[in-house]
Amino acid sequence: MNVQGPEIVFQLVYQGQQQFVHTHTYAYRNLMVLIKDTVFPDCFGECGGMGRCGTCLVQISGVQPSFKTMDRNEKATLLKNAVKDCRSRLACQILVDEQLQGAVIEIQDDYLQM
Repeated sequence: MNVQGPEIVFQLVYQGQQQFVHTHTYAYRNLMVLIKDTVFPDCFGECGGMGRCGTCLVQISGVQPSFKTMDRNEKATLLKNAVKDCRSRLACQILVDEQLQGAVIEIQDDYLQM
């Protein structure tokens, strides 16, 4: 039995194309997996979700300030890659939950070549 939470709708932007994503809380392990399943970007999430490679970099707007809490690996990876924009996060470190409702998430494909 597959138990899903409430529906979540957010906007995903990749290579100038915008689409609305409809999913459910915890339907995906994290945002990186959802993005790989939705838009299939090349070289996205190379470290498999460990928060170390930086290839799943996204910019997020339209979320609560508490959403921006990061763990140690994510902070270190962003610092190592000189990412200073406070909207930048690693998709592998973001849970697919109600905090994404109404967000705009842009895949930073210039980082996919790291």
